Amino acid sequence: MDATASRQPTWDYASKLHHTLFDAAAEDKSLSLQLCFFRGLGEFSASAWLSDPESLKAQLSQVNCVGGATQIATLLRHSMYEGSQSNALKAVVFIGDAAEESLDELRGLAIQCRLKELPLLLFQEGRDERASEAFKLMATLSGGAHLQFDDASGGKLRDLLRAAVKFTTGGRKALQTGTTDSDKLLLNQLK
Repeated sequence: MDATASRQPTWDYASKLHHTLFDAAAEDKSLSLQLCFFRGLGEFSASAWLSDPESLKAQLSQVNCVGGATQIATLLRHSMYEGSQSNALKAVVFIGDAAEESLDELRGLAIQCRLKELPLLLFQEGRDERASEAFKLMATLSGGAHLQFDDASGGKLRDLLRAAVKFTTGGRKALQTGTTDSDKLLLNQLK
C-alpha cells in the first residue's frame, strides 16, 4: 500500500478498508497476507507472512504517512521475488492514489508479473489521471484488474476486496460461481 503524504487526508478511512481486507482473508484459514508499504525517501517495508488478521491490523496501526514519491516498482520487484520463493503467491493487491514512476518501467514489470502468473489487483483512491493510466496499463499487462473508489464507495470497496480474496484463493472459477455484484465486476475487470 501507498503510505505517502498524499494519502494522509483519507488514511483513517483507508486503514479501515485494509482491516476489511484482512478480515476477509481470515475467512480462508489457508490464506496468508504480507503487509507491504512504501513512504518517505525510499522507505519500503514488508511484514512476515501472516494469516492472523489481528497481527496484520496491529502492524497496520503502526504505519503513518510520510512525504515521498511512490515506489510501485519496488513493490512489484519485491512481489516477484516473494513469488519466486514460493508458488503460493497468487496475486498482488495494491491500494494507492498515485503513480510517479516511469510508465515504461511499470509496463515492463507488469509484463514480468504476467509471465509469473501474478495478476495485479490495483485499487485506486481518487481520480488522478496519470495514476488511472498507469494502473489500467499495469492491470491489463499483468492479467489483473484496476478499480477506482472514493469516499462514497466504502461498502462497494469492502465487497470488492472480499471478491479479490475469493479470486486469490479460488481463481476466476470462484468469481464465475460467485453470486455478488462485486464478484461479477471484478471478473469483468480481469484482463
